[in-house]
Amino acid sequence: MRGKAAIKRDIAPDHKYGSVLVAKLVNYVMYDGKKSVAERVVHDCFEIIEAETKQNPMDVFDNALKNITPTVEVKSKRVGGANYQVPMPVRGDRRYALAYRWVLEAARGKKGKPMAEKLAEEIMLAAKNEGEAVKKRADVQRMAEANRAFAHLAR
Repeated sequence: MRGKAAIKRDIAPDHKYGSVLVAKLVNYVMYDGKKSVAERVVHDCFEIIEAETKQNPMDVFDNALKNITPTVEVKSKRVGGANYQVPMPVRGDRRYALAYRWVLEAARGKKGKPMAEKLAEEIMLAAKNEGEAVKKRADVQRMAEANRAFAHLAR
């Protein structure tokens, strides 16, 4: 690696829900630096969750994140001219990054509704251990399990 590692910046918690995880979600939803638009989408999404589930949207969101975050993933490693898919544990920050990415990918993949509704639907499904993002996590875990024979190559 050239140069120094980038310093880790602290993210201010969301002003409405007081959570860093929600602020992070807003940052992932944001396009072209339009933070106010992304905040409106996420806050509307949480209002939809509260209206439909009659529960605290933060609890539903935390439960959904818990169901989506992966514990192991596969990484390619080149050994003697062959590429092996080596299962490795996922670091803390990357776990959340993958979870947010999968939720947004699933929500953006749906058509015909406003983003707030699609995101709310995907988060509620994830909280119930269903939906596209949970399926993606299961695929990643299954891939790591299938390649467990190459775990000795992890270093």
